[in-house]
Amino acid sequence: MNKEKVLELLKSLETSDEGPVAYINPEKYIQHNLGVADGLEGFGALLENQPEEGFKVNVVRAFEDGDKVFTQTEYDFFGAKVGFDIFRFEDGLIVEHWDNLIEIIEETASGRSQTDGPTTITDQNKTESNKALVKEFYEKILINGQYHEMPEFFDGDNYHQHNPLIPDGVSGLTNTLAEMAEQGIIMDIQKLHYLMGEGNFVLAVGEGTFADKPTAFYDLFRVENDKIAEHWDVMAEIPPKEEWQNDNGKF
Repeated sequence: MNKEKVLELLKSLETSDEGPVAYINPEKYIQHNLGVADGLEGFGALLENQPEEGFKVNVVRAFEDGDKVFTQTEYDFFGAKVGFDIFRFEDGLIVEHWDNLIEIIEETASGRSQTDGPTTITDQNKTESNKALVKEFYEKILINGQYHEMPEFFDGDNYHQHNPLIPDGVSGLTNTLAEMAEQGIIMDIQKLHYLMGEGNFVLAVGEGTFADKPTAFYDLFRVENDKIAEHWDVMAEIPPKEEWQNDNGKF
């Protein structure tokens, strides 16, 4: 399975095993990490520039949807970070990569870490309906701001939150958004680029601004009994184009 290939490749960042690099198409590897050059050469340069103590990689969750594999991973990667990676396959080889990374925050508003919580994939037969639920929530609530319709997506106030700045519960989300707005800090998601899922987990990838800065939003949701039950995310500022190491864009 492609998922196993990705797990081996990510682990090779830590072990320096050169074997899994063979899973990357040497003729076509489109890189969307804007700090890394395009192609297999850019991936190789990343490995060559690793710190003396090397990289540490802990894949917490891994999923597969069609030609894509997406993971949630804890890195020691020039500092402790948490992030999402997406890999697209063609003919059994990786041909494209997207990611979003931020530094790990130890003290969070909910008391939950940025990665803890359930990891078991269930409800494989509900993948498409769960994706449809998250798509509707993302577009209706997060993009169009129809907050009065938020209760339909949740089981009361039962909502486990892993964004480090937001407390648990739907009330924690709405109160935090209101408090930020009062301070002039606006989260403005304008477009949903990708939606993928496996069973009870769905990842949405959006683009917009946060505090007026161009931002990539990666939101992972866990769905339970047709309601959104849990959320992990990474919001990362998109660097200005003059700093990009490739021309492929963030998305």
